[in-house]
Amino acid sequence: MAMSAPSTQPGEPPAAKPTVVLVALWGVSHFAPMVEVGKRLLALSGGHSLAVDVLVVPSPTGKWEAEIFERIRREEASGLDIRFHHLPTVEPPTDYMHIAGIEEFVSRYVQLYVPHLKAIVSGLACPVAAVVVDIFCTTLLDAPQELGVPAYVFLISSAAMAAVLLRSPSLDEEVPAELEFVELEGGVDVPGLPPMPASNLPTGLDNRKIMTYKWFLYNGRRYMETHGIIINTIAELEPSVLAAITEGRCTRGIPTPPVYTIGPVVAIAPPAEDKHECVRWLDSQPTASVLFLCFGGGGGYFSVAQVHGIAQGLERSGHRFLWVLRGQPEPGTKLPTDANLAELVPDGFVERTKDRGLVWPARAPQKEVLAHAAVGGFVTHCGWSSITESLWFGVPTLPWPHAAEQHFNAFMLVAEMGVAVGMKLDKERSNFVEAAELERAVKALMGDGEAARKARERAMEMKAACRKAVEEGGSSVVSLQRLHDALIQGVVEQRK
Repeated sequence: MAMSAPSTQPGEPPAAKPTVVLVALWGVSHFAPMVEVGKRLLALSGGHSLAVDVLVVPSPTGKWEAEIFERIRREEASGLDIRFHHLPTVEPPTDYMHIAGIEEFVSRYVQLYVPHLKAIVSGLACPVAAVVVDIFCTTLLDAPQELGVPAYVFLISSAAMAAVLLRSPSLDEEVPAELEFVELEGGVDVPGLPPMPASNLPTGLDNRKIMTYKWFLYNGRRYMETHGIIINTIAELEPSVLAAITEGRCTRGIPTPPVYTIGPVVAIAPPAEDKHECVRWLDSQPTASVLFLCFGGGGGYFSVAQVHGIAQGLERSGHRFLWVLRGQPEPGTKLPTDANLAELVPDGFVERTKDRGLVWPARAPQKEVLAHAAVGGFVTHCGWSSITESLWFGVPTLPWPHAAEQHFNAFMLVAEMGVAVGMKLDKERSNFVEAAELERAVKALMGDGEAARKARERAMEMKAACRKAVEEGGSSVVSLQRLHDALIQGVVEQRK
């Protein structure tokens, strides 16, 4: 039975609703799912038992700032009981230019916000049910712990990623210090997962000599200090690894905090009144005939040699395609620009393929495209947000990972989930894919063979499972209710 918020005695003024403090990072792929968690908690309770405060950690470089501000403006106009607090900019670690990985940078950068977080939480007029931090932000746990406030960690990624992080400290102890994981025979052992080549470990966890590796272990250890681990997945997608986590097999038999699978955290907006040009083009294509190539909001740009290889592979494959191609970033920036097709694609390519392909040189509405009936496959960089969107719409994938945990996600899509067809790439050459290999993989995914049939069937099974999970009585709704009840219970226990 769901628990209600603490009541007041007759004659007393109504108690302020307890709030959940969400600490949101500046990247859109982190910020948007964190806010969506808050919105779902509010929707579950009808806004009667909880409020939400979002603390926005500013980008140290200004990247994504305009888009984050626009999203905040829309949320504030929605009338939901969500309050946004913009944290002040602080100087990043003095040696930040020498930090090897983003996981180390984020861990150390947000640590500088512990005093700010503590001041805001202690200064709120309402009870604080919990503080929720992002995947590599466990340095912030010091603040709620000092205040006696429950703390949770939210992984925008998979349960498999949670298992790897929880497993990493004991794995480090088990493998002799002089060995790298790539030297292990039979792959890396993570309970609940198939034997995994070390080359598929998240970037930073695959090199024991760098400091970023130590921060992976640090965060994995601190997950055990939380009141719960919230994961953007569904129980039906990763049953084996979830069982391994909850049974303590990733943590040497030590019970983990409660796990809450509340995904897929995908915000679906109503269709735009004015269709995007990509969507209008898809309207004229046969059902499930188009391969969609898109590599995330922060990526999608390639060398000229790789662009030519993609073009050759697509042309030779004979299949229809919608290719979102971006240009190199401006000097001093990291975000892609609109592509100059005349400079990038081979001469005559656009003309030769105009009857079955569209090369789009700017950002495209990925969710609207994936939702379209004409799309039958998705070449993705394997960011978890893109993966959950492809699962939500039942589109099989062709993984082309680049960095971070994307190689790990690609491995899971093929080896564990069965919703993808694998493709060979050269990590030593910036994940280069030869034209012939892309041609083979496209034909394997979009053709009529056994691999394509299995990937399509499995993708449609996951589509049905994702939608059922967020319906009344579905696994994610039940898990979200458990989380809501735990949050309210946390307020009750703080008042004792």
